[in-house]
Amino acid sequence: MSVLTVNHLSKSFGKLQVLKDISLTVDKGEVVSIIGPSGSGKSTLLRCINQFERIDSGEIEICGITMARNGDNGKAVYADKAALHEIRLRIGLVFQNFNLFPHMSVLTNITEAPVHVLKQKKAEAEETAMALLKKMGLEDKADEYPCNLSGGQQQRVSIARALAMKPDLLFFDEPTSALDPELTGEILKVIKSLAQEKMTMVIVTHEMQFARDISDRIIFMAEGLVIENDTPDKVFGENASERTRQFLERYHS
Repeated sequence: MSVLTVNHLSKSFGKLQVLKDISLTVDKGEVVSIIGPSGSGKSTLLRCINQFERIDSGEIEICGITMARNGDNGKAVYADKAALHEIRLRIGLVFQNFNLFPHMSVLTNITEAPVHVLKQKKAEAEETAMALLKKMGLEDKADEYPCNLSGGQQQRVSIARALAMKPDLLFFDEPTSALDPELTGEILKVIKSLAQEKMTMVIVTHEMQFARDISDRIIFMAEGLVIENDTPDKVFGENASERTRQFLERYHS
């Protein structure tokens, strides 16, 4: 069952076309990593799916709800506000730079959306938040403020905050890029544990070995195009496209 379907998606900023006829699917329980050089359109693709950018043309469907489709003029037409809101409730996004509210405690950062968006009772939201913090190894940090946490701890709080909304699909946009190398491992460990629990995830990452180990499929993007969409063994193997091999060789050099 497809949780995400993207068909013939295109997106330009002015005269620069950054996404060119992108098509992909993500099935329930699947982990898909998106790799590729900087400027290839990886983060823009995530921003389009998460409604931070509007697409020019194409179709996006999430959890069976059509978010955007082509109108009669070939331009994208978006669903109504109610459908777009429903889609937002189905997906979560973990950013590169944490995006925690600095004036709120860790616990409040996690409970804010469940209480005000999902209308959960405060006690229920706090119980869920504490369980997630325990899972992240941060149960003793509930009353701390983000400024008192390391980058790795802040990112784990960000993951807990996303999980508190019980999303059907979780996106990660280079979740370790703002971290020191020694803190990267703790975030990758958390994501790996979510994969073992069959959380449906799409991960934009520069961690090649991690992507190879954790993913059911790898999508390689370059210059706004999907060049490769296959199993890790094939994408990282000898039969990959020349463009993919060039990227991986430079990456490991």
